[in-house]
Amino acid sequence: MNDSFVSFDTMRQRVVNMLKSETITDDITPIYLVRDLFGKVRILVSDAIQEDNTLQRLAAGLHATLGKHGYPAGEAVLSVDDAMLQALNDTAQEILPDVDVYWVDRLVTGRDWWTVGDSDPQRTPMRYTFFSVKGGVGRSTTAAVLAWHLVRRGERVLVVDLDLESPGLSSAMLARQEQPEFGVTDWFVEDLVGQGERVIEQMTTTPAWAQDSEGDVYVVPAHGSEPGEYLAKLGRVYMDTTNEPWTTRLERLLNRLETHCDPTVVLLESRNGLHDIAAATVTHLDAEILLFAIDSASNWTDYNILFRHWQTHGLAQKIRERLSIVSALTPELDTEQYLYRFREQAWDLFRDSLYDDVGPLDESGAEFSFALDADPAPHNPLPIHWTRGLAAGASLRDLETTTVEQAYTEFLRRFDQLFKVED
Repeated sequence: MNDSFVSFDTMRQRVVNMLKSETITDDITPIYLVRDLFGKVRILVSDAIQEDNTLQRLAAGLHATLGKHGYPAGEAVLSVDDAMLQALNDTAQEILPDVDVYWVDRLVTGRDWWTVGDSDPQRTPMRYTFFSVKGGVGRSTTAAVLAWHLVRRGERVLVVDLDLESPGLSSAMLARQEQPEFGVTDWFVEDLVGQGERVIEQMTTTPAWAQDSEGDVYVVPAHGSEPGEYLAKLGRVYMDTTNEPWTTRLERLLNRLETHCDPTVVLLESRNGLHDIAAATVTHLDAEILLFAIDSASNWTDYNILFRHWQTHGLAQKIRERLSIVSALTPELDTEQYLYRFREQAWDLFRDSLYDDVGPLDESGAEFSFALDADPAPHNPLPIHWTRGLAAGASLRDLETTTVEQAYTEFLRRFDQLFKVED
């Protein structure tokens, strides 16, 4: 037995190195290497495969390679039916090129960061997700201001508060008497008993400040005018059903709201952080993603964790073209130097994890890569300027204020350029 210490972070590369020395034939593939909830690896294969010396050799090799993270050879191979193997495909990652051997992580949380839904550049309406790894960076404020901006341009805007653990978007946009009867949490619990359709028409409302605008805005809050047993409902929101994971239910809710309101633009406020709940709005809903950040070591570290995860597991190419970074709370003093430093940090982040490695002689322009000073580029920030008025709690329902315009004029101009919003 191998008594040397093998850390969790080195497991995957150790297994790859071991497999490179093995000859794996088609008659025993596909093979799934499943790292279970305890961080130990087993081999799953189809129960149609007979006892095979290669599988036993792989089992022994895993045990020797992984130490405490491996199972004894006699316990390491599980034969399961093909339906169970197919169920692993959503999160399985091919561990070697052109070999049907896959790596699968079984997780208590974080599962939804492992897949990225397909993107349709022709889809309507356009969706925008507001995400941050840290709270308190102005996502709710920005969603309210952007809705106001788009409505003035004649857009039909649907705004959905999906930050269910810390709802605040509706209070930024609606007076208390304007709150609709139901919200997102109500739909999820009523949908469990087949009554989701009964609450759809009572989930949206139009704020008074938008009634004289060129366009329309529909706000869907996290909860209705009376939150009721909110914590009891919240504890049931993220349930998978027999037929649908909760991410599919969320997509179904969003599609139904879009059918009901017929918007041209949808704004989605996500929960912050690296939890599954945030992952759904970032990876599953086919939306452009605005990444809110401040120039702090902890922010860049957290985004680096997420970006490297996408890079490691082959998801970078599916997600990177949908990302745009936002410089939240840009300070009033030394603004130019701050934004230059912010752009440098963001460029390092994207270049090291998501941009293609382009050589000095590559002039094809086909690679996804941008210079530091490129505009537009995902790393070039959309700036939101911190102002004393906003920090002091200025009313966000009275959006046509000097305070808000001071903070957001540059952000809105860059947004219009980036996403080609016409005057």
